[in-house]
Amino acid sequence: MKTVKPKKFLGQHFLKDLQVAQDIADTVDTCPTLPILEVGPGMGVLTQFLIRKERPVKVVELDFESVAYLRENFAQLGDNIIEQDFLKMDLSTLFDGKPFVLTGNYPYNISSQIFFKMLDYKDLIPCCTGMIQKEVAERIAAKPGNKTYGILSVLIQAWYKVEYLFTVHEHVFNPPPKVKSAVIRMTRNEVTELGCNEKLFKQIVKTTFNQRRKTLRNSISPILEKGNPLSANPIFNKRPEQLSVQEFIDLTNRVEEALGAQTSNVEE
Repeated sequence: MKTVKPKKFLGQHFLKDLQVAQDIADTVDTCPTLPILEVGPGMGVLTQFLIRKERPVKVVELDFESVAYLRENFAQLGDNIIEQDFLKMDLSTLFDGKPFVLTGNYPYNISSQIFFKMLDYKDLIPCCTGMIQKEVAERIAAKPGNKTYGILSVLIQAWYKVEYLFTVHEHVFNPPPKVKSAVIRMTRNEVTELGCNEKLFKQIVKTTFNQRRKTLRNSISPILEKGNPLSANPIFNKRPEQLSVQEFIDLTNRVEEALGAQTSNVEE
């Protein structure tokens, strides 16, 4: 069968370097006994190494042409080739509700959405590895005080240990992307509860980083009214990229307390 033509609208850049593919496949060995879900296998350059791991492997692919190629060339996968949109899938039933490793050469145009979905299923995904745009990988791995530290950094690092493993250059792809790529690994940390209102935590992180050049006193105003006594606290002189995950958790608890007091005052 002829090879699959990469489709720009799907963000496809097919990896052609077998050594890089082998190195990416080996990142899943951190969780050696868990089944594997590969997102966006394309023509199976990564799949061929994953299926040698002697554990269950499923692949999810949206591109019908790639699915046909996989069915012809990876017949051993059988019903484990899933023709669906990963972002719309219910992952809770994939491996009979058991934990699994998520990996792939992820489409650049949806990589952030893939990781937000990972967070929704964090109790089922103790390890996530794969290749993404270098800029996104740096953002996920960034530490407080770094200009690339942002929403993804905080939300992922709250639940996962992040490792930036290695950089991948453009020439190993067809077609070559205009940016460099990177391989990362995210492994669940010991945290089972953040110790704050998680919905408010997410809201605060997203709201403040959406106006990252402003101090917290100004950027948090959609949540906490200006003039609230809490905003006199010195932490509100900082910008969001200066706060660690723990400081965001502490801030969430303070804001929730202030909002509760604000509501009770209105009721009185």
